Order: sequence, then structure tokens, then C-alpha cells
Amino acid sequence: MKILVPLTLASALLVMGCANSPQDKVDAQAPEAAASSVHSYQCESGETIAATYPSSDSALVHYKGSNYTMQIAVSGSGSRYVGGGFEWWTKDSGPGSEGTLFRHMADNTSGESIEFCTES
Repeated sequence: MKILVPLTLASALLVMGCANSPQDKVDAQAPEAAASSVHSYQCESGETIAATYPSSDSALVHYKGSNYTMQIAVSGSGSRYVGGGFEWWTKDSGPGSEGTLFRHMADNTSGESIEFCTES
């Protein structure tokens, strides 16, 4: 019994120490940094799309005067976000990277391509 009390106390302290690790604080700040950056795309049609990424699994896409909140979805390559009846699919990042806006079908597949854009 004498050894059980110190062992229990040591275990509790170890768990509390891990719960407040500096890594948790770094991760909590990452979405704020992503949200501050607006990615502007010029589309072949003459339209523009502005995209921000408030978290690692969401995007806010501004297109033709409306904002669309999208959630990340499975993709073969690049990043694919779905919401509001649309899909926003990007490849690479930075100037010259590509973004394509599609209609999103009820069966979770990509519909027709609406816009093909390049980040400026």
C-alpha cells in the first residue's frame, strides 16, 4: 500500500504534464495563421475567386458576391473542399497554382467544371 500511493501520484502528475504540453499551444495557433491569408485566383472567364482556410479541414470561398463554407473531402491529388453545392479543388500553393470550381453532385461526385483559375 505504501508504494501504491506514490505510484498513483506520479502517474497523475505525468498525465497532467502531457495534457499541457507546448505542442498543444502551437497547434491551437496554426488555424489563426491560415485564416489571415487570402488566396486570390484569376479565372479564365474573367471572374475572381478569393479563398481563405480557417482551419486545416475547411475553406471559405468567395465567388460572384457569395461566400461558401466548405469542408475538406477525399481527393486523389491536391486539396478538395465541398460545400454549398460546389467543389473547390486546388493543386499546389502560391502564385501560379491552379484552382478549379466544380458543381458538386448529390452522389458526392464532381459535376461540371465551372471555373478554371490561377492564383495571382
